[in-house]
Amino acid sequence: MLDQKDHEYAELHCVTNFSFLRGASHPEELVIRADELGYAALAITDECSLAGVVRAHREAKSREFKLIIGSEFLLKEGLKLVLLVQNEQGYSELCELITTARRQANKGAYFIQKSDFECGLEHCLCLFIPMEEMAFVEVLSEVEWVQRCFPGRSWLSIELLHYYTGTAFLQTLVEVSRNTGLQVVASGDVHMHVRSRKVLLDVLTAIRLNRPVARAGFALYPNAERHLRKRNELSYIYPPALLEQTIEITKRCQFSLDSLRYQYPEEIVPESQTATSWLRTLINQGIADRWPLGAPEKVRILVEHELQLIEELNYEAYFLTVYDLVKFARSRGILCQGRGSAANSAVCYCLGVTEVDPSRMEMLFERFISRERDEPPDIDIDFEHERREEVIQYIYRKYGRHRAALAATVVTYQTRSAIHDVGKTLGFSTGQVNHIAKSLAWWDGRKMLP
Repeated sequence: MLDQKDHEYAELHCVTNFSFLRGASHPEELVIRADELGYAALAITDECSLAGVVRAHREAKSREFKLIIGSEFLLKEGLKLVLLVQNEQGYSELCELITTARRQANKGAYFIQKSDFECGLEHCLCLFIPMEEMAFVEVLSEVEWVQRCFPGRSWLSIELLHYYTGTAFLQTLVEVSRNTGLQVVASGDVHMHVRSRKVLLDVLTAIRLNRPVARAGFALYPNAERHLRKRNELSYIYPPALLEQTIEITKRCQFSLDSLRYQYPEEIVPESQTATSWLRTLINQGIADRWPLGAPEKVRILVEHELQLIEELNYEAYFLTVYDLVKFARSRGILCQGRGSAANSAVCYCLGVTEVDPSRMEMLFERFISRERDEPPDIDIDFEHERREEVIQYIYRKYGRHRAALAATVVTYQTRSAIHDVGKTLGFSTGQVNHIAKSLAWWDGRKMLP
């Protein structure tokens, strides 16, 4: 098994701090460390979530480092699967699976079972990670199911973390591989970018379990091996063939978040019209409503300039979608108002989205849309809070719950709440924790320590 050569390696199983109270490193830290270690790629596979991939993507892109998008799932049957995205269709399939799992459980949890994997994941790869206490027959049975769900797209994953059972379990998986033809691949169940984060990982585990670290016992990992390890260390731990399989899997994953583009609904455009012609029709109607005696020449020039840029960048559908929401709200007497940089748009005024008259103000449309930004503008609309739910339900009715979703913000620890939770897990009294929280002062610019 020993090999002095530093084999190429890609880490295919890694959770970030977006697997809440599990991962002990930020996505950016993991990407930076993987690049420093010379990894061929890194897969971000947060538990039933894609929340960490955007930050990881930005860092990977700045370094020209390959990032693989995936997710980890714990099934109700006690199985662990990691799905990796091959292409844009696979990303869509994975998003749909995560949505299904989240909708089947209460807020903050998910529920998933075998039947959820048995169709609709044709463009995803699967790593089956059996538990070490599973017997040969159990592993064999589950492998047969995995192969049926992911024919030619599945692997047995072994995570050697210096447990005393590791070598024996590897032999079990090798024997299963001989019987089924399913290749074995190495992975690391990474929870942190460097070994020194083990202390933080223990604290996070204790917080998650709502008990002091001193009483967490076997719930804490017995060592610090769940970090991004050096390739020469991996070459001593894993047979070369298992490391080589990580590269083969990496070659099949060619998806990047850069390939995603907005896909707008077709319902917003009448069958006899195109998005361009319908937007122009609505704007002309708006001009007639706003200026019954005829719009000033200044306004018509502004509108035409904006429309040319909107058509050039193919943003017509975006404006039509926003117009549809405002139209519904106004038809129900729901107070609403567009704000922010959209106030610089004569088109938004003509559509009734904003109330800043371009004939009386100097507009700076480039603050709202520019070619250089290469993304749709941000039109913020405030709806009266007591009737906002009516607008949300309208969206669900119009587009269906399978096509509409609420965007959420992630609430992170503030300093005092972090001190309270950490102090509690370390056994400090409430009085001691309160004293520390109140007397805290920063002198280092809040720099993140390694």
